Amino acid sequence: MNVKMYSTQYCPFCIAAKNLFKSLDIEYEEIDLTNKLEERLEISTKYNWRTVPIIIINEKLVGGFDELNKLHMEDKLSILIGSNS
Repeated sequence: MNVKMYSTQYCPFCIAAKNLFKSLDIEYEEIDLTNKLEERLEISTKYNWRTVPIIIINEKLVGGFDELNKLHMEDKLSILIGSNS
């Protein structure tokens, strides 16, 4: 799987990202960090990204929902998802 999203249960941007993935029929792996503060800190440090969602495509940080949605609006998301780089 080349799409991974770190999220929390009550984050509205996480929900928006999940809805976008579902509407585009994009499979993704979700890692729920709701009650995992230590893991959340590790992931935030690794990717230098402080908020959720943290969206990773092909092992590269995309960013959060705004960045994901921008890629979609610019018709670049499907290209990124399809790449194996």
